Amino acid sequence: MRRMTTLAAGLFFAMAACAGAECVGTDLFDAMTPQQRAEIDAAVETVPYARGLLWRASKGDQSMTLVGTYHFGDPRHDAMLARLEPVIADAAVVFVEAGPAEEKRLTDALSADPTLMVDQAGPTLPERLDDRDWNQLSRAMAERGTPAVITSKLRPWYVAMMLGISPCMMERMADDSARGLDHRLVDRAEALDVPVRALEPWDTVFTLFRDLTPEQEIEMVRAALPAAAHADDYAVTLTDAYFAGDVWAIWEFGRFDAYRNSGLAREQIDAQMELAQERLMDTRNKSWIGPLTRGARDAAAQGKGIVAGFGALHLPGEQGVLRLLERDGWRIERLDG
Repeated sequence: MRRMTTLAAGLFFAMAACAGAECVGTDLFDAMTPQQRAEIDAAVETVPYARGLLWRASKGDQSMTLVGTYHFGDPRHDAMLARLEPVIADAAVVFVEAGPAEEKRLTDALSADPTLMVDQAGPTLPERLDDRDWNQLSRAMAERGTPAVITSKLRPWYVAMMLGISPCMMERMADDSARGLDHRLVDRAEALDVPVRALEPWDTVFTLFRDLTPEQEIEMVRAALPAAAHADDYAVTLTDAYFAGDVWAIWEFGRFDAYRNSGLAREQIDAQMELAQERLMDTRNKSWIGPLTRGARDAAAQGKGIVAGFGALHLPGEQGVLRLLERDGWRIERLDG
């Protein structure tokens, strides 16, 4: 999955099935020239907490274990889950972006109100795109199981999001056994009778894009199209980077790849990246600090800590969860380095 030359792809970190249910593709980091990799490394180097998936934040007798998650299934999650199991067992609560209750409300809302994802009143996507882009889009969405007649009326943010997920990932999403780390954390917490709480409301996904202009919406789709045909390569590239703990390299990969291959000007790409980071990460990160710190305070009164799992790209950066906690007086310690 390309992490933003499409805005909505960021929702899915975060990303042809083979017999082992693996996505087959090329790790594009390996194909880079030394200069191209050096550009990404230089961009990552100045970002706080750019590397690492597992962290502890502590403040007095309060403690949080924070894990950056990947939302798709992968057998490499087993090691992290095994490491977290005793921490979960001793926690007062496990926080995730959306818990089972929020996911049910979202599913129910989509069933009751198709207009959340389908624009029944406005112009269709083939009317808003030129013939070349529409033909490319309809083919890509057909590969992801959505025929053109349905695609034509979908809301642009949702289409852009789907283009960021490879066809093999779409197949794996339908397989309950291929659950991402977020769901596996919830399953383990429930099995251990540890309460699970959501960090944000069930309808957050809709509020992220509510006030985009029509031009911004269509730009999201156009920006997503170049990577759509190579989404298996992006899935492999970014999944491998995640499990290596190279979290912010995932973000910068999307930027520099777009510079080279999207056909958009650098200023257009940078503007999209800035908008994506603000909508998908920074604003949400700030809203999570209150629930996390209140949860840790309440847990400390029981002599316990909390566990929180959320998309790994929420950890790094000046507006990342770790830096925000640090500014609030918390001591930050990497546990997987």
